[in-house]
Amino acid sequence: MSEPQRIVTDAAPSEVGELDLYQKRERIYTRKVEGFFQRLRLYTGWPLLFGYFCLPWLDWGSRQAVWFDLPGRQFHILALTFWPQDFPLLAWLLIIAAFALFTVTVFAGRVWCGYTCPQTVWTSIFMWAEQVTEGTRNQRIRLDQSPWTSRKFLRKSAKHALWLGIAAFTGVTFVGYFSPIRELVVALPTLRTSAGEASWSLFFTLATYINAGWLREQVCMYMCPYARFQSVMFDHDTLVVSYDRKRGEPRGSRKHGQTPPSLGLGDCVDCQLCVQVCPTGIDIRDGLQYQCIGCALCVDACDSVMDRMGYARGLVRYTTENALLGKASRLLRPRLVGYSVAVLLMLGLFTTVLLSRVTVGIEAIRERGQLYREVSDDSIENVYTLKLRNMAEVPRRVRLTVEGMPGMVLAGDTELTLAPAEVLALPVSVRAPEDSASGSQEIVFGIAALDGSGERSSAKSRFLAPTED
Repeated sequence: MSEPQRIVTDAAPSEVGELDLYQKRERIYTRKVEGFFQRLRLYTGWPLLFGYFCLPWLDWGSRQAVWFDLPGRQFHILALTFWPQDFPLLAWLLIIAAFALFTVTVFAGRVWCGYTCPQTVWTSIFMWAEQVTEGTRNQRIRLDQSPWTSRKFLRKSAKHALWLGIAAFTGVTFVGYFSPIRELVVALPTLRTSAGEASWSLFFTLATYINAGWLREQVCMYMCPYARFQSVMFDHDTLVVSYDRKRGEPRGSRKHGQTPPSLGLGDCVDCQLCVQVCPTGIDIRDGLQYQCIGCALCVDACDSVMDRMGYARGLVRYTTENALLGKASRLLRPRLVGYSVAVLLMLGLFTTVLLSRVTVGIEAIRERGQLYREVSDDSIENVYTLKLRNMAEVPRRVRLTVEGMPGMVLAGDTELTLAPAEVLALPVSVRAPEDSASGSQEIVFGIAALDGSGERSSAKSRFLAPTED
């Protein structure tokens, strides 16, 4: 077998090391730490978790508050109901979200990854389950290195049982956004669900269990594309978690009460806590690395050590490259301003379109079995099927019209009531005087709401008649 390919990193002579591209993954044992930024992560993560798990259980009128009804082709979000015709709004919303992420990245690096990314939030929950069942970092290391015993088996079993329980709760909740969750949770234990509901629940359960329990940092480092392109958005004024090398070097241990200058050392006591708490296993003292997710665990760990030693906080902190070099940092710079303006403009336009969205719609389909029919009153008749949509969740009284030729008449009742969220297939016939109809002519069907909202929609079709000789 050929020797593994090795790369020599570009570093100072004392920091030169070898990177084995085929090296076996080293398991990361994280240490629990508390501090300001970890409390902040709780305030950002828990509301999202609470919303994710609770939204499907809330009702809005007679239906689930958030329900993506794929068979019915209706997508309910609180008071709004969207239809397949509204998919351009979804694309627009995704573009806005992407630009918002770019804006945040330019300003403060990967704070999305560190505080609100689902992979980070669920991994933190799984780490908590690990700490509850297997103990502290040192206890987990000893447990994994020890031979298998009944105690080890019970602890490992309890951990994986907790993982699977959290993963199952996550998977079933996700499917509950697409299938009524109250019916789903009753049907799943009794195996009375459809094959689709059961398979998707199992899929998302396993995906959560594997990603948050086993892969963890591998998802952030190798599977997430954001980790690869985020550095393109950084500049010298981007806030990132950084180690103050000028203040911290040279590193070295010392007793409490000893001052760094008297020992010829910097403030870094080389305790390795910043490495032990990192969920991706990096050493922030080596400089900015793409694996860093900006979670600030190392900041809280270092600050706790600085407090115990009586040193000033901030050896590891959120700062900019310019600030570390002693230069002035700029908050407002062209790229950040450009992204911010683009997001605000798109949000304004999106809100305007959403508020002015028409909730009555019409489609016209010609009868294919017959081109036209000559009737006794010297007129030509065409038959159509009109698909009328009421995209609101209240009944709507509407009026139908047709335009395109002089004397054209829409046979039947032109005013009718559409039930909430109803799609009505309505056969209609249209007659036009024989002397005004010739060949193929464009006509326009219209639908207008009679509730004072002024909403109206139209659909084009063709009216066929004999061609004049």
